[in-house]
Amino acid sequence: MTDTPRTSGSERAEGSFRSARIDLDAVRGNLAAVRAFVGRGVDTAPRVMAVVKANAYGHGAVAVAAAAQEAGADWLGVADIGEALELRRNGITAPLLAWLHGPDADFSAAIEAGVGLGISSAAQLRQVADAAAALSRTASVQLKLDSGLSRNGLPESDWAAVFAAARTAELAGAITVDGLFSHLANASAEADAAQCAQFDTGIAAARRAGLNPALLHIAATAAALTEPAARYTMVRIGIGLYGLSPWGDGLPDGLELTPVMTLAARVAAVRRVTAGTAASYDYTWRAERETTLALVPLGYADGIPRQASGRASVSINGAQHPIVGRVAMDQFIVDVGDAPVQVGDEVVLFGDPRSGVPSAEDWADAAGTINYEIVTRIGQRVPRSIR
Repeated sequence: MTDTPRTSGSERAEGSFRSARIDLDAVRGNLAAVRAFVGRGVDTAPRVMAVVKANAYGHGAVAVAAAAQEAGADWLGVADIGEALELRRNGITAPLLAWLHGPDADFSAAIEAGVGLGISSAAQLRQVADAAAALSRTASVQLKLDSGLSRNGLPESDWAAVFAAARTAELAGAITVDGLFSHLANASAEADAAQCAQFDTGIAAARRAGLNPALLHIAATAAALTEPAARYTMVRIGIGLYGLSPWGDGLPDGLELTPVMTLAARVAAVRRVTAGTAASYDYTWRAERETTLALVPLGYADGIPRQASGRASVSINGAQHPIVGRVAMDQFIVDVGDAPVQVGDEVVLFGDPRSGVPSAEDWADAAGTINYEIVTRIGQRVPRSIR
């Protein structure tokens, strides 16, 4: 087992007036829980890719990737080559796939680092094959098929030509096509089924061209948990790895996940105000009675959604209290009534709701967004405290 790296700033996070506490035991437990769930009742369980793109959904890519690697993730997934190389530089050795590339992507660096490359165009395939040949290396490639999401991925009109070119590059030793993959829109069960049917068509065409990829994957967390037919030989677990539901609330029977991030701060100031006192920009709120206001040193510069102004709540000393007035760049105000709140008291914005604190989903509802965005947007000014 490798030592778990700590992200920059984690050593000082414990004493900081703001911190995002990251529970790596929860990462490991969530991965194990999902693996067991998708493997129930089948002779051969699908492999599991732990998705750690976007700084592991805001949780800290290196630390989360190390924990997932220790917990036996079969693959790790990131969006781009830069994210992949950061993991390699920090000792992550697990199989790793990067699938979103700009026109100036450094495929040579990725090949040298043993990073698998998702391919979405004939041009990318040529670039990778040429880079591998120049290095006298064989690149690991997974072809991404557009099955109906209309984002990156090979359109059906290109399949025959790209499959043929991929087979030629395989025979030349420049690449191995280790996988085919796609992504579901999650629009409806019927739409997902249609996309799976399209994916099946692509798999059959690839095999007719002489390709024999072992890794077939289209399901992210939502489909992995609810659509057994979409599991193929691997599933990609993103939001579920972080203990959050892809539907906002609720999980299938028999599955329990633990939120990995607890976002907290400490009360920076407390003041007693009289009825009629206004608070924060635009005076959108005025006290209806004499009350106590507590200042929390987090704002939209830290990823706190301004849209949640006057709608979200936080937990202080075991009780939930509402945000009042506008969320500002660096701070917001909480109406704590007559509660005995003091400077230095801990404020929990979100965490595990089973402990009585708000959830990331509560904040998503308040901001009119999704829990993915709530955790991913937490900025680097908030130290990650790795546990």
